[in-house]
Parts: sequence; structure tokens; C-alpha cells
Amino acid sequence: MTGRALRHRVEYLFLRTVAGVCRVLPEVLADRAGAALGWVVARVGRPRWAVVRDHLRRAFPEAGERWRRDVGRRCYAHLGAEAVAVFRLAGMGRREVRERTRVTGLGVVEGAVREGRGVILLSAHLGNWEIGGAALVARGFPIDVVVARQRNELFDRYLTRSRERLGFGIIPRSEGRRGVLGALKAGRLAGILGDQDARRAGVFVDFFGQPASTARGPAVLALRSGALVVTLFAVRQPGWRPRYHVYLEALGDEAAREGTGGGGGSRAAKVAAMTQAYTARIEQFVRRHPDQYFWLHKRWKTPPPETPGAGGE
Repeated sequence: MTGRALRHRVEYLFLRTVAGVCRVLPEVLADRAGAALGWVVARVGRPRWAVVRDHLRRAFPEAGERWRRDVGRRCYAHLGAEAVAVFRLAGMGRREVRERTRVTGLGVVEGAVREGRGVILLSAHLGNWEIGGAALVARGFPIDVVVARQRNELFDRYLTRSRERLGFGIIPRSEGRRGVLGALKAGRLAGILGDQDARRAGVFVDFFGQPASTARGPAVLALRSGALVVTLFAVRQPGWRPRYHVYLEALGDEAAREGTGGGGGSRAAKVAAMTQAYTARIEQFVRRHPDQYFWLHKRWKTPPPETPGAGGE
């Protein structure tokens, strides 16, 4: 056994142990333990703390340093609590998921399904996106989600089994376009996270007043398939018990026409307009719930091109 394989096995055993403990403990106790661990990490280990502080300065330059530090620490506590929630989610039935979630805007999805129109669920690393998707599955909507493979294959298989147990279909990111189009054709909803740095392959749009490389895939696939883009955000509610409000809202076909003269314009312009529209909506929710956003991700990692028009399709 190589050193890497041994490390992956140890990591996997640790993961299974933590997951087992989280499921055995009472829900509130496990949730608070996860939040407390995240708070300790924010004060002691502080992984990517420099990234978190830099991003909060970029996003909220008008806020005080004390406020940004508090939001950053609460972000780690939130991640600890939501990691526990995901571990527990894998063992829940649909009734339990429904009891823990409230959905606003479900009629948007129901209407599109009745019309036979495909739906792309566009979410972000905000609140608990896994629970947001599970809330719809628990209400009878079949969803295939685009996921990134984990380096640790044992961990990757564990996550895949957990998601499939909840009723998700899995689309590897490497097969994203074909998988999403196939899911839409089969009458299934397609779930995509749309707020990660896409490097030079992305289109640069405004996020908190700064250009951010953003994956063009959701917009390209929506335009190609005619699917309705619906943003999905599962926001954790105040209180000791982990409960979530899932917000669904259609992006609207007019998003692709903004800035193109109401119907003309190039395909690249339509992709950019739609990408900007859903990125702006993500920003709205992040502003409302800044401590529930994944600030550890290097959102502005790729600098914008110097030449006009670069970064487009």
C-alpha cells in the first residue's frame, strides 16, 4: 500500500467515525458540537483565514474590521454545523427531510414540469445546498446533480452512495454538459453550483463590484436546451434546531436578452447576460446571509484579462 493510499484510508476511517458519532448523538447536541468545532478552528487552526479576510474586505469594504472578523468566524462555525447536518442527512428519510425544510417558490418548478420544460437548478455555496436539493427530492422531484470528484476515492464513493440514497442522480463534472442535457431530456431536474472561479474558461461578470471568472456552463446549457433556470438557496434559520428555508425563483427568459437589444445580440452576449443575472442574485443572498457563505473558496483567484472582450465565449 502506497503512502497516499494509506493516508486516504486513514482519512476515510476518520470520516466514517465522525459521521457515525454525528448520527448517534441527539440532533441538537451534534449540531452545536459541529458549530463549536468550527468556531475553535476559526480561532486556532484558521485554515485559509487570510483568504476569508481578503474576500470579506473585497465584498464589504464599507464594514468595520471587527464586523468582518466576526462574520469570518461565524462562517467557520456555520461550516462545522452544516458538515454535521450533511452527515446526518445521509441517514434521513424523505419525511424527515420535509420536516426540516420549508420551500418557497415550489410552484415555479411545478409549472415548468407540467409544461414539459426542463429545469436547471442553479445554486451556490451558501447555507446548505445539499439539503436544498434534498428538500425537492423529498417532495417528489427527480434531480441529477453535477458534482466534482474527490481526490480520496473512498471518500468520493461514500459521498456518491449518500447522495444516491437520498434519491439524487450523479453527473461527474467531467461529463457535465452531456449529463445535464441527458437529464433534461429524461424529464429530470439538473442541479449545478454556479459560484466557483472558472479560471480562463469562464466569463467575467460582476460579483460584489469586482470581475469574477464564472462558469458559463449553466447559461450555455439553458440556452441550448430551452430549460428554465431556477435559483435555489437553502438558508439556515435561527434557532437551536437545524431548520432551513429553501428559496426557489425563476431567472426569467429576459435575463438572456439584457444588454442585447431585447432579442438580438451574439450568443456570447446572451451567455454573459444570463451569467451576470444569476451571479447578481447569488450576491443578493450572500449580502443577506454573509456568515452562511463559503468564503474559503478563492472566488477572485483568476484576474480579469487586460484585452477587451477576452473571457467571453
